Amino acid sequence: MESFNTLINSATPVLVDFYADWCGPCKAMSPAVQAVGKEVEGKARVIKVNIDKNQAAAMQYDVRAVPTFIIFKNGQQVWRHSGMIDKNTLEQQLLAFAS
Repeated sequence: MESFNTLINSATPVLVDFYADWCGPCKAMSPAVQAVGKEVEGKARVIKVNIDKNQAAAMQYDVRAVPTFIIFKNGQQVWRHSGMIDKNTLEQQLLAFAS
């Protein structure tokens, strides 16, 4: 498996879903996040990061609430949203950086 840093430094946009197993809104968002991952296959990537198991990554990107969605391209944060969001908006934001 590729490392987190390798993934986010790619020219391919990567949506990172920072979540926690105990988080109700995270569980509610999970099907939408998985659907976005399937929709953007080949154009972008979607990964999930459990903040309890990856506290260093959560601290590095100042994740203070879950779910937090961050899109990275070439190692840079290009978009960020905390809280629930609808699937279409999430997909549109991600595809906006896929060129």
